[in-house]
Amino acid sequence: MADCPAPAADLARALLAGERAALARAITLAESRRPDHREQAMALLQFLLPQTGGAIRIGITGVPGVGKSTTIDALGSFLTARGHKVAVLAVDPSSTRTGGSILGDKTRMARLAVDSNAYIRPSPSSGTLGGVAARTRETMLLCEAAGFDVILVETVGVGQSETAVADLTDFFLVLMLPNAGDELQGIKKGIIELADMIAVNKADGSGATAARAAAAQYQAALHILAPSSMLWSPPVVTISGLTGEGLEALWSKIEDYHVRHAAKGLVLEKRRRQDVKWMWAMVQDRLQARMRHDPVLQARTPALEAAVAAGTLAPTLAADEIAQALGL
Repeated sequence: MADCPAPAADLARALLAGERAALARAITLAESRRPDHREQAMALLQFLLPQTGGAIRIGITGVPGVGKSTTIDALGSFLTARGHKVAVLAVDPSSTRTGGSILGDKTRMARLAVDSNAYIRPSPSSGTLGGVAARTRETMLLCEAAGFDVILVETVGVGQSETAVADLTDFFLVLMLPNAGDELQGIKKGIIELADMIAVNKADGSGATAARAAAAQYQAALHILAPSSMLWSPPVVTISGLTGEGLEALWSKIEDYHVRHAAKGLVLEKRRRQDVKWMWAMVQDRLQARMRHDPVLQARTPALEAAVAAGTLAPTLAADEIAQALGL
């Protein structure tokens, strides 16, 4: 490990050996904003890069109350029973006022929380665009290097988080509720266009009939849109995260999608495009960090904001002054 300086080298060895504590430390390092931690994290990720990419990356979204955590708990348990190692990256909403986060996913995923072949990492969104944790991509790579072959990324299901998670993953699953009549009218076209599959949850007991009716309506809505791939028409399935019904069929379709697209090199191609987006997202993140910490801007920005708010300075001129201070 000559190219990976200590202490990152020791952490890399432990992580590759499957030590869960090492994985937790590596993720904490990647999430840290301290410059020395970021340097260590970058060295670690660069060294581990050849050991990444072996997992199926699945994004899961849905409106609050649709049963994302319950479904992930059931699906993850189904997969570990089949011999898979499952990592769940659950992004919690951070308070915009205090920065706090509930981080309660482990309590909502009771079975996976005690499963030796599963790893749950709740991360606060920390105000990042779309509610996706700033370091989710790095966390995903670290989990792959640690031997996890299925990565489930749960979004908070609000705002632009769906687009952000779709740009992180290979397959995008949208969970919907039964009784789709009025709800169907409110679905954003963009979310439907992102979906590689729609699963109507809570299709158990008295909800089964309503779930089947909702599935038919969603399937009709999908037919209106042009498919994103010639190899795939997004299916609509009914499931129950509570009972596990329909999860085997759901996973079979995800595998089918992955096999078809991997055979044509489309999974790798998609990931490379995502890597380029990741690069620019990090550039933007660093520009914003510089704006927050630059002493010249810290001294000048309040006056600029006040002038714009008072209507005495055009936003364009204020933006130009900030850009010049950054050397842009």
